[in-house]
Amino acid sequence: MTPLQIVNSFIAALERNDLDAACAMVTDDVEYDNVPLVRVHGPDGIKSILGPMFATCSAIEWVIHREGEAGPVVFNERLDRFQMPHGWVELPVTGVWEVRDGKIALWRDYFDAASYLKQLPGA
Repeated sequence: MTPLQIVNSFIAALERNDLDAACAMVTDDVEYDNVPLVRVHGPDGIKSILGPMFATCSAIEWVIHREGEAGPVVFNERLDRFQMPHGWVELPVTGVWEVRDGKIALWRDYFDAASYLKQLPGA
């Protein structure tokens, strides 16, 4: 698979809310940098961030508007949508990915934290 296909397969696993399948597609030392909130390493780091949030979601959709690949680097512009008990949360995101030996070694997402936080209950 190409780096773009690997990233899109990873996203498809996330949309199925299958963190185990998604994390099987990352390196043991993957860096997940969820700018501006948190940076973690390894599959367990990804699960520690996404697991609690995804557990509250009844549906996950990542709508990719634009994507491109240059060698091992993939970029995408997307709208991440999460159906939570209080309704849909939508977050415009730009992602940067780097693939090494057929697995994702870097995943960096850029987004406006305030636009996410204001959609949560009690905001």
